[in-house]
Amino acid sequence: MCEANAYLIGKDGKEELFFKDVDVVKQEEDGLLLRDIFGQQKAIRARIKELALVDHRIILERLE
Repeated sequence: MCEANAYLIGKDGKEELFFKDVDVVKQEEDGLLLRDIFGQQKAIRARIKELALVDHRIILERLE
């Protein structure tokens, strides 16, 4: 499987799990739309800070 987990960088600088089993990441006007392998979706005002594809990790940074 090729899905990844999305982590959000918190105010303390630590990564917190935001969404598991992400299959699609789509740029929207106000941020990102993420969809998992089960069809669930989450929207967030954030940008992608890093993609670690071998580790199946998406690191997000919240937009102000």
